[in-house]
Amino acid sequence: MASRFSRSVSLPSSNPSSCSSSSAGKTYHVRSTSLPCQSHPLISHLEDEVRATREWQSAEPEGQSSTWLLSGLTQLERLHGTLDDLLQISRTKETLRCSTSGSSGLSERMLEDFLVFADAYGSFRSALVSVQELQSAAQVAVRRGDEARLSSVARSLKKARKGITHLSSALRDLLKSAEPAFPASTSGSSAEDAELAAILKEVKGITVSVSTVVFQGIAAVMASTVATVVHKSFSWRALRRLALPASSTKKKALSETDWAKTASEKLDGLKDCIMGLETGSERVFRVLMNTRVSLLNIMTP
Repeated sequence: MASRFSRSVSLPSSNPSSCSSSSAGKTYHVRSTSLPCQSHPLISHLEDEVRATREWQSAEPEGQSSTWLLSGLTQLERLHGTLDDLLQISRTKETLRCSTSGSSGLSERMLEDFLVFADAYGSFRSALVSVQELQSAAQVAVRRGDEARLSSVARSLKKARKGITHLSSALRDLLKSAEPAFPASTSGSSAEDAELAAILKEVKGITVSVSTVVFQGIAAVMASTVATVVHKSFSWRALRRLALPASSTKKKALSETDWAKTASEKLDGLKDCIMGLETGSERVFRVLMNTRVSLLNIMTP
C-alpha cells in the first residue's frame, strides 16, 4: 500500500438528532448507500467547500493581492482534504473500483489528472524557490548599481515567469479531455455513480481554475515588480523607467538613490508574496499527493 503525507482532518460537527427528526416533517435529498447518507458530513462538506472556492474566485480583488492568492491555495487545500476523506469511505472505494475499465475508466482518469496536478505544483514550488533566489540577486544588483548583473537576473526572471505561465496552459488542457463514463455493469447504481462523477468533475474543474488564477497572479506580480519587458535586451534605463510610478513618467527621473529605494521596496514585496505562496503550494502539493495515494490504494487494495 502506498504511503501518505500526514495531515490533520477538520470536519463539521455532526448533529445526531438530525436523522431522528426527519420523521417530524423534514425532507432531505435522498442518496443511495453508494455514497454517504445525508447524516454523514462528508458529501455536504465537500459541496460546501466547492461553493466556498467558487465564492473566493468571484470575490477577486483588483490587483490580485498576495494575501488573496494565498487564501485561494488555502481553500484549495481544504477542498482536496475533504475529497480525500470521501475516498476513504468503503462504498466510494467500491464504486471507483467498478469504474476501472481500461484507460477510459474514471479511476484511471483521476490518477492521470492528479499526476498532472502534482507535477504542476511540484514545478510551481521549484519555480518559486528559483524566483526567490533571483529576487535576492536583484536586490544585491540594485544596491550595488550593477547593471550587467541586473540585466542577467531580469532575463532569468522573465524565463521563470514564462515557465509559470506555461503551467497554467498545461492545466487548462485537462478540461479539454472527455470525461469517462461508468461501465454498463454498474448501471443498477447509475444515478449514484453519476452523482459521484459529477462531484469529481466539479473538483477537477475548480482545481484547474483556481490554480490558473494563482499561477497567473504570481506571474503578474513578477512582471510588475521586476519590470520585465518585451524586448530581448533589458537595460538599466528601462528597468529604472518601469520602476517609477506611472504618474511620474513625464516628470524628471528620480535620483539613483530614490530609484534604488523604490525598486528595493517592490522586490521586498515580491519576496513576501513568494514566501507565502511557497508555503501554500507546499500544502496543496501534499494533499494532492495524498489523494493520488488514496486512488492508488483503491485500485490496488
